This record gives sequence, C-alpha cells and structure tokens, in this order.
Amino acid sequence: MSVEVDEVSDATHYVIIGNGAAGNEAAWHLRHRDPDSRITLITAGRLLFLNRYEFPRVLDGIDDWREFLVYPPAYYDEQRIIVRRLSWVERVDPRHRVIELRHKEQVSYDKLLVASGGGGYLPEYLREYRHLLHDFNTIKNAKQIREALPTSGGKVVMLGGDVKGLDLARTLVKAGHEVIVAASEHLFWPHEISAEEAPRYVEALEYMGMQVMHDRKVARIEAGSKGLHARRLVFDDDGGELHADVVMAFYGLMPALKFILGSGVDIARGLLVNPQLRTVDERIWAAGDVCQIWSPEENHYRFYYGWKNVKMMGRIAAINMTGGDEAVSTFKEDKLLINDQGEIDSTLWEYH
Repeated sequence: MSVEVDEVSDATHYVIIGNGAAGNEAAWHLRHRDPDSRITLITAGRLLFLNRYEFPRVLDGIDDWREFLVYPPAYYDEQRIIVRRLSWVERVDPRHRVIELRHKEQVSYDKLLVASGGGGYLPEYLREYRHLLHDFNTIKNAKQIREALPTSGGKVVMLGGDVKGLDLARTLVKAGHEVIVAASEHLFWPHEISAEEAPRYVEALEYMGMQVMHDRKVARIEAGSKGLHARRLVFDDDGGELHADVVMAFYGLMPALKFILGSGVDIARGLLVNPQLRTVDERIWAAGDVCQIWSPEENHYRFYYGWKNVKMMGRIAAINMTGGDEAVSTFKEDKLLINDQGEIDSTLWEYH
C-alpha cells in the first residue's frame, strides 16, 4: 500500500470526504482560516462540485454539466484545494490517522471532516424493482427522465413524497406533466406534520396540480407493454394499478457511512456529533446530511437538512477544526408553510 507523504511537515493536513455543499463550504473556510494548511477533498464522483438543486433545469433542455458548476476548475487551484476525484473511501483508521481508498492507496490526515452526504432511502420491499425506478441524483439521471417523458403530457408516479420529491414534482407539473404522489409515512419528510394539520397540506399539493393517493402500498412494478406507458404499478389489497412513463422513489435520505463503520466513532442512523460537530474522536468532525447533531434543548440527536443548513455546518466545522468553538443552533426549526398563493413552501427549498 502506498501512503501519501506530507509535502510540508509542519502544515496541518485537512482531509474532507465528500464533494457537496458541506465539504466545499468547509474547504473555503479552512483555507482562509489556515492559509498555510494542506486541504484534500476526496470524492467518488468524476465531476467537481455541482449544484444538484438546479438539476430540474435539465428538464428544460439544459444538460451541459458546466452550467451547474458552483466553482470553476481554476478556483481549486487558486485556493490550493486538491480534489481527488473517482476515489472511493473504503476505511477510516483513526488510530493511524489514515484513510484507505478502494485502490489500496492510503491518505494520511491531521484532521478529518466527514461530509459524504447520503443517498435516497429505498424500503426493502422495493429494492428488487430498483432497475425500474428513475433516480434524480445526477445530470445523467435527469437526462434519462427527460428522454422518458414526452414534451408535455407525461405521467410520473412519485412514491413516498419527501420534500425533495415534492420540489421536483412542482417543476414537472409546471412543465405540463401529470404527477401522482403515492403517499407514505414519508410524505413531507423531514418535516413532521400532525394528523390534524396534514389535510390542509395535502389540499395545497392538490391545488398545485398534484394528485395524492393514500394508503396504497406497491405490490410490484413491471415494465409496461409495447405501445403503452413504460411502467405498470400494482398495489396491495386490491388497490388497483397505475401506468406511468416514469416512477420515482422519494423516501428520505440514508447517510453514506459504510466506510467509517468499525472506526470507533458513534453511529446511529447517522454519524453522531456534538453541537460543535465533533465526533467522539477529537480529530474527526462531520457535517451535512451524514450527521446527527446532539440537541440539548430536545435531549436527542437530530438531522438538519437543506442547502442553507448544510452550508452552515460546513462553515462551523471549519471554524472548530481550526481552533474555534462555535455551536450549531440546534433549536432552529425548519418549517413547511402554505404561502399566500395557497401553495406549499419549505424552508429547505431556500437554496441561495
């Protein structure tokens, strides 16, 4: 195994796992707080940091990945941030302060930030149908959806109904497509809506042009017959069937943490950190969708999702990794709102 050797022995080496909003925000603040440091950002992807919240633009015909770059390539050279692309992290070894990559190279670190984000959660009973579901995590995924839909009048079924899916749904409706939300307990996730409040929020979705189906569990998903819609969904308990051009699943997020299992840090559903975003290991921090933050006010760990929250965590992690002592405001509550037009708004949709 090869081990990356420090170029400057007395320069702190910050390593960031993840190329999203949290990791890039942290890298910027680390550079400005510790100008002489080394910063390495590790990502499994082949592209630089893209604004995934802008991917719905692909449905309008914008598919050049450079349109979605948050920073131009020259930015990373100017900031002296090394980006290791197509690098899959297999294991973290806190005892020796090294990260092992899939190709067996080891990268040493002085301080580590885990900002690996997460992927869409898919219930066990749907996993055998994964190949029949469309994702929306990459530009390639978005292009595939655009190609699967007619210019207008397409039919999309969304399973689950978390806020990420509902945000995409409103874009599809405005483009003239029919959207049916097969709601589950994940409807509006991660917002928690009481049973008393739920009907008026569902009514707002319907006012926005979506159809909402309740109490329908998918029994199976099939490829459609030639000349008909591309997908056929059959529901349990004589719940009937639906035909659609595209079927998508939006059941919330599952943090990407496999590589850090067994490293000695505390993990529940996410990587557990204190309000300063530090794990039980004094050299490892976490930020973004991957971590659960201790909330003293609520006496439990909780996630904080959304572009603004994730960027805020990246900034705070960088401050504390460089000797600061800033805490996340754990009393902050993200809200699901109905605006003056009678439509749903989520504070998690505030991207800038």
